[in-house]
Amino acid sequence: MPEEPVDGLPPDAPAKPIAEGTGLCLSGGGYRAMVFHIGVVWRLYETGILKEIKRISSVSGGSITAVLLGLKWGKLSFDTARLQQDFVPEFVTPIRALAGTTIDAESIIFGLALPGRISDRLSAAYDEHLFGGATLQDLPDALRFVINATSVQSGVLWRFMKPYMRDYRVGEVKNPRVKLADAVAASSAFPPVLSPFELKLDPQAFTPGSGHDLQRPPFTSKAVLTDGGVYDNLGLETVWKRYQTVLVSDAGGQMQPEEEPKGDWARHSYRVLTMVDNQVRALRKRQLIGSYIAKQRTGAYWGIRSDIANYQLADALPCPEKRTLALAETPTRLKRLDDTLQERLINWGYAICDAALRKHVNPELNKPADFPYPAAGV
Repeated sequence: MPEEPVDGLPPDAPAKPIAEGTGLCLSGGGYRAMVFHIGVVWRLYETGILKEIKRISSVSGGSITAVLLGLKWGKLSFDTARLQQDFVPEFVTPIRALAGTTIDAESIIFGLALPGRISDRLSAAYDEHLFGGATLQDLPDALRFVINATSVQSGVLWRFMKPYMRDYRVGEVKNPRVKLADAVAASSAFPPVLSPFELKLDPQAFTPGSGHDLQRPPFTSKAVLTDGGVYDNLGLETVWKRYQTVLVSDAGGQMQPEEEPKGDWARHSYRVLTMVDNQVRALRKRQLIGSYIAKQRTGAYWGIRSDIANYQLADALPCPEKRTLALAETPTRLKRLDDTLQERLINWGYAICDAALRKHVNPELNKPADFPYPAAGV
């Protein structure tokens, strides 16, 4: 029996029974992940699986995609015949418009030159382009969206949800009215340049006795948060602990070898952070797949670096590994992606999700007729 990719925490004891149902995890990875996950959601929408999902847990770039999906959920018909009338204009088009705009460099420049944090500039950009002042209370109840950040103070996961936000050590605040842009900015505050995100809190808003050991100021007056991927780079924990079927879409990066690593503190620190992220991601992935094999969970994992040939489907969409690996090398930035690159990333997310679903979840699913953007391929 493999070790589980998620450890139990004191408030989880005794362990809650795992419910029948499906949860989806969307990893981080900047605009690369945000756009790749469009294709994933597209294929899940077409198959009808998306409507049956109980929880979507996301980190970093995956949170941008997930939160807009949640905000637009009530406007989707889930009728594939109307896909171009509601799904594409309501969900795909706004994210693609954001992907055509560089927001990290501007946030850094103005954050350094003017009062205010870089992460605040990032939140303002998300609000302007996607969320329009909406809060966690504007998310649907039809399924649960979990936006994950990492607490720099307590060292554990900070969860933003419609019913509550919480850090198990600090406690919970019920029915938070935090702006979606702030939750996503915290989830995507990639260190060192976009981190930290500071969230002002009212100590009186916390549910009494809901924290394990840190329910006191200053922990309850200000949350200092960083990228959700620092703690859980697959967004796995809040799905794993709840549901039997776990779908994981991983668009994370991969550390590249360096013949001459830089010795200055800034670049050396960034290199070490990348090493830690790479190791944690690899460990969670191995344990997750081992758990599928051991039948602890059902579901499927697919990644931006997966080889579609490994799914051994005779009718998988054509995705040469050389071209898909080139897509995986798209930098982990919030930097403009041209239209062709966007379409190729969407197509790749769509195709690899389809292969994983038909191989490991439901072999009876119909093969897709073509890519969402046939002319672009991968």
